[in-house]
Amino acid sequence: MATMTLRGIDDSLAQTLKELARNQGVSLNTLALRLIREATGNDKRKRTAVHHDLDCLAGTWNEEDEAAFRHAVEPFDMIDTEIWKQ
Repeated sequence: MATMTLRGIDDSLAQTLKELARNQGVSLNTLALRLIREATGNDKRKRTAVHHDLDCLAGTWNEEDEAAFRHAVEPFDMIDTEIWKQ
């Protein structure tokens, strides 16, 4: 197995790589190898879906789920007339 040295990595790139490795919970070496393999086509990039919204729920409810939801939010449509009296 070959050992290579990369030169010319500026501070900004080094910091970015370190943060990526830390966020992914891998070593810098593991991250660099993965990025090189993906960039050269030797490994296909593993796609993982990261959701920050509710898109993953779209179209997944059945009629029973919808009925349960509607029942749970019924109180939101009720108006407490006592708090609106002057």
